[in-house]
Amino acid sequence: MLKIQQTLSKPFYMLLSLPSTAMGFALSVQISALSWLLSTQYGLDIHEIGIVWAAGPIAGILGQVIVGFISDKVWFWNGRRRPFILIGGVLASLSLLALPNIGIISESLGGVGIMAVAIAIALSLDLSINVSFNPTRSIIADVTPEGEARTKGYTWMQTVSGTFGVLAYVIGGYWNNFVLIYFGAALVLVFSILPTLFVIEPKTLPSEQQESADTSTSGNSNSFNFVEMLVDIKPLWGFLIYSIYASVLHLADIKVDHYYGEIAALLVTLYFILETLLKRESTLSNSEAKHLGFKKVLAAHSFSWIGIQTMFVFTYAFLQDKMGYLSNEQLGQTISYSFAILNGVAALLPAFVLGPLANKFGRIKVHAGALLFTATSYAFIAMLADSPTHMYVFMATAGIGWAAVVSLPFAIMSERVEKTKMGLYMGLFNLSVVLPQLVVSLGISLFLTKVEDKSMTFVVCAFAMAISAVCWLMVKETGSEKSATE
Repeated sequence: MLKIQQTLSKPFYMLLSLPSTAMGFALSVQISALSWLLSTQYGLDIHEIGIVWAAGPIAGILGQVIVGFISDKVWFWNGRRRPFILIGGVLASLSLLALPNIGIISESLGGVGIMAVAIAIALSLDLSINVSFNPTRSIIADVTPEGEARTKGYTWMQTVSGTFGVLAYVIGGYWNNFVLIYFGAALVLVFSILPTLFVIEPKTLPSEQQESADTSTSGNSNSFNFVEMLVDIKPLWGFLIYSIYASVLHLADIKVDHYYGEIAALLVTLYFILETLLKRESTLSNSEAKHLGFKKVLAAHSFSWIGIQTMFVFTYAFLQDKMGYLSNEQLGQTISYSFAILNGVAALLPAFVLGPLANKFGRIKVHAGALLFTATSYAFIAMLADSPTHMYVFMATAGIGWAAVVSLPFAIMSERVEKTKMGLYMGLFNLSVVLPQLVVSLGISLFLTKVEDKSMTFVVCAFAMAISAVCWLMVKETGSEKSATE
Protein backbone atom coordinates (compact mmCIF):
# COMPACT_ATOMS: atom_id res chain seq x y z
CA MET A 1 0.00 0.00 0.00
CA LEU A 2 1.32 3.43 -0.91
CA LYS A 3 2.17 5.74 1.97
CA ILE A 4 -0.21 8.37 0.60
CA GLN A 5 -3.04 5.87 1.02
CA GLN A 6 -2.01 4.98 4.57
CA THR A 7 -2.00 8.65 5.60
CA LEU A 8 -5.03 9.64 3.45
CA SER A 9 -3.08 12.56 2.05
CA LYS A 10 -4.32 14.94 -0.64
CA PRO A 11 -2.31 13.21 -3.40
CA PHE A 12 -4.14 9.99 -2.52
CA TYR A 13 -7.55 11.67 -2.74
CA MET A 14 -6.53 13.04 -6.14
CA LEU A 15 -5.35 9.63 -7.32
CA LEU A 16 -8.53 8.03 -6.02
CA SER A 17 -10.56 10.56 -8.01
CA LEU A 18 -9.10 9.73 -11.43
CA PRO A 19 -11.33 6.73 -12.34
CA SER A 20 -14.42 8.79 -11.55
CA THR A 21 -12.86 11.63 -13.52
CA ALA A 22 -12.55 9.35 -16.53
CA MET A 23 -16.24 8.51 -16.45
CA GLY A 24 -17.17 12.13 -15.75
CA PHE A 25 -15.10 13.25 -18.72
CA ALA A 26 -16.88 10.73 -20.95
CA LEU A 27 -20.19 12.19 -19.78
CA SER A 28 -18.92 15.73 -20.39
CA VAL A 29 -18.06 14.78 -23.96
CA GLN A 30 -21.52 13.32 -24.40
CA ILE A 31 -23.23 16.39 -22.89
CA SER A 32 -21.19 18.82 -24.96
CA ALA A 33 -21.36 16.99 -28.27
CA LEU A 34 -24.34 14.64 -28.52
CA SER A 35 -27.30 17.05 -28.75
CA TRP A 36 -25.31 19.42 -30.97
CA LEU A 37 -24.18 16.55 -33.21
CA LEU A 38 -27.66 15.06 -33.60
CA SER A 39 -29.28 18.45 -34.24
CA THR A 40 -26.81 20.14 -36.56
CA GLN A 41 -25.27 17.15 -38.37
CA TYR A 42 -28.18 14.73 -38.61
CA GLY A 43 -31.28 16.95 -38.36
CA LEU A 44 -33.04 15.31 -35.40
CA ASP A 45 -35.67 17.43 -33.65
CA ILE A 46 -35.86 18.15 -29.92
CA HIS A 47 -38.17 15.24 -29.10
CA GLU A 48 -36.10 12.72 -31.09
CA ILE A 49 -32.96 13.91 -29.28
CA GLY A 50 -34.79 13.45 -25.98
CA ILE A 51 -35.48 9.82 -26.93
CA VAL A 52 -31.80 9.26 -27.76
CA TRP A 53 -30.88 10.68 -24.34
CA ALA A 54 -33.32 8.23 -22.74
CA ALA A 55 -30.84 5.46 -23.55
CA GLY A 56 -28.53 6.71 -20.80
CA PRO A 57 -30.95 6.46 -17.89
CA ILE A 58 -32.04 3.01 -19.06
CA ALA A 59 -28.39 1.96 -19.01
CA GLY A 60 -28.06 3.43 -15.52
CA ILE A 61 -31.02 1.46 -14.22
CA LEU A 62 -29.59 -1.81 -15.47
CA GLY A 63 -25.88 -1.16 -15.15
CA GLN A 64 -25.36 0.55 -11.83
CA VAL A 65 -27.68 -1.57 -9.69
CA ILE A 66 -26.55 -4.91 -11.10
CA VAL A 67 -22.86 -4.03 -11.27
CA GLY A 68 -23.03 -2.50 -7.80
CA PHE A 69 -24.52 -5.67 -6.34
CA ILE A 70 -22.00 -7.91 -8.11
CA SER A 71 -19.02 -5.76 -7.12
CA ASP A 72 -20.01 -6.09 -3.46
CA LYS A 73 -19.69 -9.86 -3.70
CA VAL A 74 -16.78 -10.67 -6.02
CA TRP A 75 -13.02 -10.46 -5.67
CA PHE A 76 -10.72 -10.84 -8.68
CA TRP A 77 -7.77 -8.98 -10.17
CA ASN A 78 -7.04 -8.03 -6.51
CA GLY A 79 -10.18 -5.95 -6.13
CA ARG A 80 -13.95 -5.84 -5.95
CA ARG A 81 -14.29 -2.49 -7.79
CA ARG A 82 -11.10 -2.57 -9.90
CA PRO A 83 -12.26 -5.10 -12.54
CA PHE A 84 -15.36 -3.13 -13.39
CA ILE A 85 -13.45 0.15 -13.58
CA LEU A 86 -11.00 -1.38 -16.04
CA ILE A 87 -13.62 -3.08 -18.22
CA GLY A 88 -15.96 -0.10 -18.30
CA GLY A 89 -13.15 2.32 -19.06
CA VAL A 90 -11.96 0.42 -22.12
CA LEU A 91 -15.50 0.02 -23.48
CA ALA A 92 -16.35 3.69 -22.84
CA SER A 93 -13.26 4.77 -24.76
CA LEU A 94 -14.26 2.67 -27.75
CA SER A 95 -17.85 3.96 -27.62
CA LEU A 96 -16.65 7.56 -27.69
CA LEU A 97 -14.78 6.83 -30.89
CA ALA A 98 -18.08 5.76 -32.46
CA LEU A 99 -19.90 9.05 -31.71
CA PRO A 100 -18.57 11.14 -34.63
CA ASN A 101 -19.00 8.20 -36.98
CA ILE A 102 -22.75 7.65 -36.60
CA GLY A 103 -23.34 8.38 -40.30
CA ILE A 104 -20.56 6.04 -41.45
CA ILE A 105 -21.82 3.26 -39.19
CA SER A 106 -25.35 3.77 -40.50
CA GLU A 107 -24.17 3.44 -44.10
CA SER A 108 -22.00 0.39 -43.35
CA LEU A 109 -25.05 -1.34 -41.87
CA GLY A 110 -26.98 -0.95 -45.10
CA GLY A 111 -28.69 2.34 -44.42
CA VAL A 112 -30.00 1.66 -40.92
CA GLY A 113 -31.70 4.82 -39.65
CA ILE A 114 -29.55 7.50 -38.06
CA MET A 115 -31.75 7.57 -34.99
CA ALA A 116 -31.46 3.81 -34.45
CA VAL A 117 -27.67 3.96 -34.72
CA ALA A 118 -27.53 7.01 -32.43
CA ILE A 119 -29.59 5.22 -29.79
CA ALA A 120 -27.40 2.11 -30.06
CA ILE A 121 -24.18 4.10 -29.66
CA ALA A 122 -25.59 6.23 -26.83
CA LEU A 123 -26.73 3.06 -25.08
CA SER A 124 -23.35 1.35 -25.49
CA LEU A 125 -21.55 4.43 -24.19
CA ASP A 126 -23.85 4.76 -21.21
CA LEU A 127 -23.69 1.05 -20.40
CA SER A 128 -19.90 1.29 -20.45
CA ILE A 129 -19.90 4.35 -18.22
CA ASN A 130 -22.37 2.76 -15.82
CA VAL A 131 -20.30 -0.40 -15.53
CA SER A 132 -17.56 1.80 -14.09
CA PHE A 133 -19.31 4.75 -12.47
CA ASN A 134 -20.75 2.87 -9.50
CA PRO A 135 -17.41 1.20 -8.62
CA THR A 136 -15.48 4.48 -9.03
CA ARG A 137 -17.70 6.02 -6.34
CA SER A 138 -18.04 2.95 -4.14
CA ILE A 139 -14.28 2.52 -3.89
CA ILE A 140 -14.03 5.94 -2.22
CA ALA A 141 -16.36 4.78 0.56
CA ASP A 142 -14.43 1.48 0.78
CA VAL A 143 -11.08 3.11 1.52
CA THR A 144 -12.10 6.14 3.63
CA PRO A 145 -13.57 6.24 7.16
CA GLU A 146 -16.89 7.96 7.85
CA GLY A 147 -16.97 11.66 8.73
CA GLU A 148 -14.58 14.34 7.52
CA ALA A 149 -12.37 11.92 5.56
CA ARG A 150 -15.38 10.62 3.65
CA THR A 151 -16.46 14.18 2.83
CA LYS A 152 -12.92 14.92 1.60
CA GLY A 153 -13.00 11.84 -0.59
CA TYR A 154 -16.12 12.90 -2.44
CA THR A 155 -15.40 16.61 -2.58
CA TRP A 156 -11.92 15.94 -3.98
CA MET A 157 -13.55 13.53 -6.42
CA GLN A 158 -15.65 16.38 -7.78
CA THR A 159 -12.82 18.92 -7.71
CA VAL A 160 -10.55 16.71 -9.84
CA SER A 161 -13.38 15.45 -12.04
CA GLY A 162 -14.83 18.93 -12.43
CA THR A 163 -11.47 20.39 -13.42
CA PHE A 164 -11.20 17.95 -16.29
CA GLY A 165 -14.85 18.57 -17.11
CA VAL A 166 -13.96 22.21 -17.66
CA LEU A 167 -11.13 21.10 -19.92
CA ALA A 168 -13.65 19.11 -21.95
CA TYR A 169 -15.85 22.12 -22.61
CA VAL A 170 -12.89 24.40 -23.30
CA ILE A 171 -11.59 21.96 -25.90
CA GLY A 172 -15.03 21.78 -27.48
CA GLY A 173 -15.36 25.55 -27.51
CA TYR A 174 -11.83 26.53 -28.57
CA TRP A 175 -11.32 23.81 -31.18
CA ASN A 176 -14.45 21.77 -31.88
CA ASN A 177 -16.45 18.85 -30.58
CA PHE A 178 -14.70 16.38 -32.86
CA VAL A 179 -11.31 17.16 -31.29
CA LEU A 180 -12.99 16.83 -27.89
CA ILE A 181 -14.35 13.37 -28.68
CA TYR A 182 -11.00 11.92 -29.78
CA PHE A 183 -9.11 13.52 -26.89
CA GLY A 184 -11.74 12.17 -24.51
CA ALA A 185 -11.37 8.63 -25.80
CA ALA A 186 -7.65 8.68 -24.96
CA LEU A 187 -8.08 10.32 -21.55
CA VAL A 188 -10.82 7.92 -20.47
CA LEU A 189 -8.63 4.94 -21.33
CA VAL A 190 -5.58 6.23 -19.40
CA PHE A 191 -7.45 7.44 -16.31
CA SER A 192 -9.39 4.20 -16.04
CA ILE A 193 -6.35 1.97 -16.12
CA LEU A 194 -3.44 3.65 -14.32
CA PRO A 195 -4.96 4.63 -10.93
CA THR A 196 -6.41 1.17 -10.34
CA LEU A 197 -2.87 -0.24 -10.27
CA PHE A 198 -1.95 1.80 -7.17
CA VAL A 199 -5.07 2.01 -4.98
CA ILE A 200 -5.30 -1.02 -2.67
CA GLU A 201 -8.82 -2.17 -1.85
CA PRO A 202 -9.61 -3.85 1.49
CA LYS A 203 -10.62 -7.46 0.93
CA THR A 204 -12.71 -7.34 4.11
CA LEU A 205 -14.63 -4.15 4.71
CA PRO A 206 -14.53 -2.50 8.18
CA SER A 207 -17.24 -3.70 10.58
CA GLU A 208 -18.35 -6.23 7.96
CA GLN A 209 -19.26 -8.89 10.50
CA GLN A 210 -21.26 -6.51 12.68
CA GLU A 211 -23.17 -5.02 9.76
CA SER A 212 -23.85 -8.39 8.19
CA ALA A 213 -25.45 -9.50 11.45
CA ASP A 214 -27.93 -6.60 11.44
CA THR A 215 -30.64 -7.68 9.00
CA SER A 216 -33.56 -5.97 10.70
CA THR A 217 -34.12 -3.65 7.76
CA SER A 218 -31.80 -4.92 5.08
CA GLY A 219 -32.63 -8.55 4.67
CA ASN A 220 -30.12 -11.17 3.53
CA SER A 221 -26.94 -9.45 2.40
CA ASN A 222 -25.94 -12.45 0.27
CA SER A 223 -28.94 -12.38 -2.07
CA PHE A 224 -30.46 -9.98 -4.57
CA ASN A 225 -33.98 -9.35 -3.33
CA PHE A 226 -35.98 -7.55 -6.01
CA VAL A 227 -38.98 -6.91 -3.75
CA GLU A 228 -36.74 -5.48 -1.05
CA MET A 229 -35.07 -3.27 -3.64
CA LEU A 230 -38.47 -1.93 -4.75
CA VAL A 231 -39.32 -1.08 -1.14
CA ASP A 232 -35.98 0.70 -0.76
CA ILE A 233 -36.78 2.99 -3.71
CA LYS A 234 -40.41 3.69 -2.70
CA PRO A 235 -39.97 7.48 -2.95
CA LEU A 236 -39.15 6.99 -6.64
CA TRP A 237 -42.20 4.91 -7.55
CA GLY A 238 -43.92 7.81 -9.31
CA PHE A 239 -40.86 8.37 -11.53
CA LEU A 240 -40.65 4.63 -12.22
CA ILE A 241 -44.35 4.33 -13.13
CA TYR A 242 -44.18 7.27 -15.51
CA SER A 243 -40.99 5.97 -17.12
CA ILE A 244 -42.66 2.64 -17.87
CA TYR A 245 -45.87 4.32 -19.09
CA ALA A 246 -44.07 6.78 -21.39
CA SER A 247 -41.67 4.12 -22.68
CA VAL A 248 -44.57 1.88 -23.69
CA LEU A 249 -46.24 4.76 -25.55
CA HIS A 250 -43.02 5.52 -27.43
CA LEU A 251 -42.20 1.93 -28.29
CA ALA A 252 -45.77 1.20 -29.44
CA ASP A 253 -45.96 4.56 -31.24
CA ILE A 254 -49.19 5.40 -29.43
CA LYS A 255 -50.26 9.03 -29.72
CA VAL A 256 -52.30 10.62 -26.92
CA ASP A 257 -53.82 14.10 -26.80
CA HIS A 258 -54.15 14.35 -23.03
CA TYR A 259 -51.92 14.50 -19.95
CA TYR A 260 -53.78 12.08 -17.68
CA GLY A 261 -50.72 9.84 -17.36
CA GLU A 262 -48.45 12.75 -16.47
CA ILE A 263 -50.90 14.10 -13.90
CA ALA A 264 -51.36 10.67 -12.29
CA ALA A 265 -47.60 10.10 -12.15
CA LEU A 266 -47.05 13.53 -10.59
CA LEU A 267 -49.62 12.84 -7.88
CA VAL A 268 -48.11 9.43 -7.12
CA THR A 269 -44.62 10.98 -6.98
CA LEU A 270 -45.67 13.74 -4.60
CA TYR A 271 -47.54 11.29 -2.36
CA PHE A 272 -44.67 8.86 -1.85
CA ILE A 273 -42.03 11.57 -1.53
CA LEU A 274 -44.03 13.47 1.07
CA GLU A 275 -44.86 10.24 2.90
CA THR A 276 -41.15 9.49 3.14
CA LEU A 277 -39.99 12.98 4.08
CA LEU A 278 -42.61 13.47 6.80
CA LYS A 279 -41.69 10.29 8.69
CA ARG A 280 -39.66 10.83 11.87
CA GLU A 281 -36.55 8.87 12.77
CA SER A 282 -36.84 9.57 16.52
CA THR A 283 -39.02 6.51 17.22
CA LEU A 284 -36.88 4.13 15.15
CA SER A 285 -33.82 2.06 15.96
CA ASN A 286 -30.47 3.29 14.67
CA SER A 287 -30.44 0.90 11.70
CA GLU A 288 -34.07 1.69 10.84
CA ALA A 289 -33.39 5.42 11.09
CA LYS A 290 -30.43 5.12 8.73
CA HIS A 291 -32.56 3.15 6.29
CA LEU A 292 -35.27 5.82 6.36
CA GLY A 293 -32.55 8.44 5.95
CA PHE A 294 -31.44 6.70 2.75
CA LYS A 295 -34.99 6.88 1.38
CA LYS A 296 -35.20 10.58 2.26
CA VAL A 297 -31.96 11.19 0.39
CA LEU A 298 -33.48 9.50 -2.68
CA ALA A 299 -36.58 11.69 -2.44
CA ALA A 300 -34.65 14.95 -2.10
CA HIS A 301 -31.98 14.16 -4.68
CA SER A 302 -34.43 13.16 -7.41
CA PHE A 303 -35.78 16.67 -7.97
CA SER A 304 -32.25 18.04 -8.37
CA TRP A 305 -31.82 15.89 -11.43
CA ILE A 306 -35.00 17.09 -13.04
CA GLY A 307 -33.39 20.53 -13.02
CA ILE A 308 -29.91 19.38 -13.98
CA GLN A 309 -30.88 17.04 -16.83
CA THR A 310 -33.35 19.51 -18.35
CA MET A 311 -30.55 22.07 -18.45
CA PHE A 312 -28.01 19.73 -20.00
CA VAL A 313 -30.27 18.30 -22.69
CA PHE A 314 -32.23 21.39 -23.76
CA THR A 315 -29.92 24.36 -23.27
CA TYR A 316 -29.21 24.19 -27.00
CA ALA A 317 -32.96 24.64 -27.74
CA PHE A 318 -33.13 27.62 -25.38
CA LEU A 319 -30.13 29.23 -27.09
CA GLN A 320 -31.55 28.59 -30.56
CA ASP A 321 -34.77 30.34 -29.50
CA LYS A 322 -33.29 33.28 -27.61
CA MET A 323 -30.08 33.75 -29.62
CA GLY A 324 -31.17 32.83 -33.12
CA TYR A 325 -28.52 35.13 -34.55
CA LEU A 326 -25.83 32.57 -33.63
CA SER A 327 -24.51 30.25 -36.33
CA ASN A 328 -24.35 26.50 -35.71
CA GLU A 329 -20.65 26.83 -34.87
CA GLN A 330 -21.27 29.75 -32.52
CA LEU A 331 -24.12 27.86 -30.92
CA GLY A 332 -21.83 24.90 -30.25
CA GLN A 333 -19.18 27.21 -28.81
CA THR A 334 -21.69 29.00 -26.56
CA ILE A 335 -22.93 25.68 -25.21
CA SER A 336 -19.37 24.49 -24.62
CA TYR A 337 -18.28 27.69 -22.87
CA SER A 338 -21.46 27.79 -20.76
CA PHE A 339 -20.87 24.27 -19.50
CA ALA A 340 -17.16 24.98 -19.07
CA ILE A 341 -17.98 27.87 -16.73
CA LEU A 342 -20.60 25.78 -14.91
CA ASN A 343 -18.09 22.99 -14.37
CA GLY A 344 -15.28 25.39 -13.54
CA VAL A 345 -17.22 26.63 -10.54
CA ALA A 346 -18.20 23.05 -9.72
CA ALA A 347 -14.53 22.04 -9.82
CA LEU A 348 -13.27 24.76 -7.48
CA LEU A 349 -15.96 24.74 -4.82
CA PRO A 350 -16.27 21.17 -3.45
CA ALA A 351 -12.85 20.63 -1.87
CA PHE A 352 -12.01 24.26 -1.14
CA VAL A 353 -15.39 25.76 -0.16
CA LEU A 354 -18.25 23.27 0.20
CA GLY A 355 -16.23 20.70 2.15
CA PRO A 356 -15.04 23.16 4.83
CA LEU A 357 -18.50 24.75 5.03
CA ALA A 358 -20.11 21.31 5.38
CA ASN A 359 -17.75 20.44 8.22
CA LYS A 360 -18.69 23.68 9.99
CA PHE A 361 -22.43 24.00 9.33
CA GLY A 362 -23.49 20.49 8.30
CA ARG A 363 -23.62 18.87 4.88
CA ILE A 364 -27.37 19.08 4.42
CA LYS A 365 -27.72 22.80 5.19
CA VAL A 366 -24.85 23.65 2.89
CA HIS A 367 -26.24 21.42 0.15
CA ALA A 368 -29.75 22.94 0.35
CA GLY A 369 -28.31 26.46 0.27
CA ALA A 370 -26.26 25.66 -2.81
CA LEU A 371 -29.34 24.33 -4.61
CA LEU A 372 -31.19 27.58 -3.90
CA PHE A 373 -28.36 29.53 -5.53
CA THR A 374 -28.78 27.43 -8.66
CA ALA A 375 -32.57 27.73 -8.65
CA THR A 376 -32.21 31.52 -8.55
CA SER A 377 -29.65 31.45 -11.35
CA TYR A 378 -31.96 29.37 -13.55
CA ALA A 379 -34.75 31.87 -12.96
CA PHE A 380 -32.51 34.73 -14.08
CA ILE A 381 -31.52 32.80 -17.21
CA ALA A 382 -35.19 32.29 -18.08
CA MET A 383 -35.98 35.99 -17.61
CA LEU A 384 -32.84 37.83 -18.73
CA ALA A 385 -30.39 35.72 -20.76
CA ASP A 386 -30.46 36.98 -24.36
CA SER A 387 -26.73 36.97 -25.12
CA PRO A 388 -23.78 34.61 -24.56
CA THR A 389 -22.37 37.01 -21.93
CA HIS A 390 -25.54 36.85 -19.85
CA MET A 391 -25.53 33.07 -20.20
CA TYR A 392 -21.95 32.80 -18.95
CA VAL A 393 -22.60 34.98 -15.88
CA PHE A 394 -25.67 33.07 -14.75
CA MET A 395 -24.14 29.68 -15.48
CA ALA A 396 -21.29 30.63 -13.14
CA THR A 397 -23.67 31.08 -10.21
CA ALA A 398 -25.63 27.99 -11.27
CA GLY A 399 -22.39 26.07 -10.82
CA ILE A 400 -22.70 26.44 -7.02
CA GLY A 401 -25.56 23.97 -6.85
CA TRP A 402 -24.01 21.73 -9.50
CA ALA A 403 -20.85 21.54 -7.36
CA ALA A 404 -22.96 20.35 -4.42
CA VAL A 405 -25.07 17.87 -6.43
CA VAL A 406 -22.07 15.92 -7.68
CA SER A 407 -20.19 15.77 -4.36
CA LEU A 408 -22.08 16.12 -1.07
CA PRO A 409 -24.96 13.65 -1.67
CA PHE A 410 -22.51 10.78 -2.07
CA ALA A 411 -20.98 11.44 1.34
CA ILE A 412 -24.44 11.93 2.87
CA MET A 413 -25.81 8.73 1.34
CA SER A 414 -22.79 6.54 2.09
CA GLU A 415 -23.27 6.96 5.86
CA ARG A 416 -26.86 5.72 5.73
CA VAL A 417 -26.25 2.24 4.29
CA GLU A 418 -24.34 -0.92 5.16
CA LYS A 419 -20.71 -0.97 4.07
CA THR A 420 -21.13 -4.54 2.83
CA LYS A 421 -23.86 -3.33 0.45
CA MET A 422 -22.22 -0.09 -0.66
CA GLY A 423 -22.16 -1.04 -4.34
CA LEU A 424 -25.81 -2.11 -4.37
CA TYR A 425 -27.00 0.99 -2.53
CA MET A 426 -24.83 3.22 -4.67
CA GLY A 427 -26.69 1.69 -7.61
CA LEU A 428 -30.07 2.25 -5.96
CA PHE A 429 -29.01 5.81 -5.17
CA ASN A 430 -28.27 6.26 -8.86
CA LEU A 431 -31.94 5.54 -9.57
CA SER A 432 -32.68 8.96 -8.02
CA VAL A 433 -30.63 10.28 -10.95
CA VAL A 434 -31.63 8.09 -13.89
CA LEU A 435 -35.39 7.85 -13.27
CA PRO A 436 -35.75 11.66 -13.22
CA GLN A 437 -33.54 11.73 -16.32
CA LEU A 438 -36.01 9.41 -18.03
CA VAL A 439 -38.87 11.70 -17.03
CA VAL A 440 -36.97 14.57 -18.67
CA SER A 441 -36.29 12.59 -21.85
CA LEU A 442 -39.77 11.11 -22.20
CA GLY A 443 -42.05 13.70 -20.61
CA ILE A 444 -40.49 17.13 -20.22
CA SER A 445 -39.02 16.89 -23.72
CA LEU A 446 -42.55 16.47 -25.10
CA PHE A 447 -43.73 19.50 -23.12
CA LEU A 448 -40.82 21.68 -24.26
CA THR A 449 -41.40 20.64 -27.87
CA LYS A 450 -44.95 22.04 -27.73
CA VAL A 451 -44.26 25.36 -25.97
CA GLU A 452 -43.13 28.19 -28.19
CA ASP A 453 -41.14 30.09 -25.56
CA LYS A 454 -38.11 27.96 -24.71
CA SER A 455 -37.55 30.04 -21.57
CA MET A 456 -39.76 27.36 -20.03
CA THR A 457 -36.66 25.14 -20.12
CA PHE A 458 -35.10 27.09 -17.27
CA VAL A 459 -38.41 27.75 -15.52
CA VAL A 460 -38.73 23.97 -15.14
CA CYS A 461 -35.12 23.81 -13.95
CA ALA A 462 -35.64 26.54 -11.35
CA PHE A 463 -38.77 24.98 -9.86
CA ALA A 464 -37.16 21.54 -9.67
CA MET A 465 -34.05 22.81 -7.87
CA ALA A 466 -36.09 24.89 -5.41
CA ILE A 467 -38.28 21.88 -4.56
CA SER A 468 -35.16 19.75 -4.08
CA ALA A 469 -33.67 22.32 -1.65
CA VAL A 470 -36.82 22.26 0.49
CA CYS A 471 -36.85 18.45 0.48
CA TRP A 472 -33.21 18.29 1.57
CA LEU A 473 -33.98 20.42 4.62
CA MET A 474 -36.33 17.64 5.73
CA VAL A 475 -33.46 15.11 5.84
CA LYS A 476 -31.96 14.62 9.30
CA GLU A 477 -28.23 14.98 9.84
CA THR A 478 -26.42 11.86 11.05
CA GLY A 479 -24.20 11.75 14.15
CA SER A 480 -20.97 12.26 12.19
CA GLU A 481 -22.52 15.17 10.29
CA LYS A 482 -23.71 16.78 13.50
CA SER A 483 -20.39 16.38 15.25
CA ALA A 484 -18.70 18.43 12.56
CA THR A 485 -20.82 21.42 13.51
CA GLU A 486 -20.40 21.12 17.28
